[in-house]
Amino acid sequence: MQVQKMHQISNNMSWGVNESYRPLPSLYLTLSSIWFLSSLSWALLTWRNRHLQTNNLQWSLASVPLIKTLQLMLSFFFWYSCFYSQVCSLWMSFGVYVTGVLFQTASFVSFLLIAHGYCIMCEHLSIYERRTTAALGCIFYLTLVGYRASVPYFTALLLLNYFISFSVIFHHISQNLLSLREQLSVIEDDDVRAMHDAVRSKYVMFKKFRVAMQLVALAEAAIYINVDDSPETYWIRLLVREWAQYCIFLYIGWTFRSQDLAPRFSVMPTEKFQGGVVVPPMYSIVMDAGTYKDFCCQKWHIGVSTSPLPGRSSKKSAIIIVQQPKSS
Repeated sequence: MQVQKMHQISNNMSWGVNESYRPLPSLYLTLSSIWFLSSLSWALLTWRNRHLQTNNLQWSLASVPLIKTLQLMLSFFFWYSCFYSQVCSLWMSFGVYVTGVLFQTASFVSFLLIAHGYCIMCEHLSIYERRTTAALGCIFYLTLVGYRASVPYFTALLLLNYFISFSVIFHHISQNLLSLREQLSVIEDDDVRAMHDAVRSKYVMFKKFRVAMQLVALAEAAIYINVDDSPETYWIRLLVREWAQYCIFLYIGWTFRSQDLAPRFSVMPTEKFQGGVVVPPMYSIVMDAGTYKDFCCQKWHIGVSTSPLPGRSSKKSAIIIVQQPKSS
């Protein structure tokens, strides 16, 4: 592992640094520049399109490339000082260690948020989902710290945590895909075409995310199965691993970027509630132009109500599609 390699070098400074590691400063500087430009582009794109959609998810995802940039920059300073200042800072390697753990934890929390459908299927997660996500994130962080500190039995605990996290992610992706397929079926049966493009866009996004999660699972397995620890090929293995990781995150970021999505994409319940996945009822209303204008000024908005319908439980959502007739 990268951090273990730094600790070994920091603890054995008098032995000198193997010349096989000399490409690392340039490599880390290049990688940190790429991640920094990506995070900057992501922030600017999210800010520019902030009026087009509910982009709380995009701002949450922004933390991932920022933490990765910080980790790579600290790695650059560590290796640069080792070769050109003959000082391999233990504190710098500890900073790389901490930011590496934070990056992996933030990544998996982001994956869980997307899998739950945050800002895609609902504006807010249920209390149960929030607690589950927070608990899995904390446990993942602690087991990763123990694993990197070479604490006994933490390898098995980390593998178990990976298994549980990926199981939860794939389970919720399957649930969301099933719900969206049901909604598409209802839309097609009732001939409510106004919602078709929005629901179809969400369905495609989750299918792409499922592919990305399969790639992440394979990449994580390849990292932990790899037993080659030779210094001569370390920078090559590092380049392959970091580049594969960047491509996966670029794919996920491009899929869930802030953009001008299909009309009515943001039509979604305010909050998810624990229970089965139920397709909300849909209504199509036709009215004249004058009534339509007054209707928009009432407590209802086009899409989802801001208050529950009379006689309906506040935990049930109703999607309202208001259609203005074409002028003759």
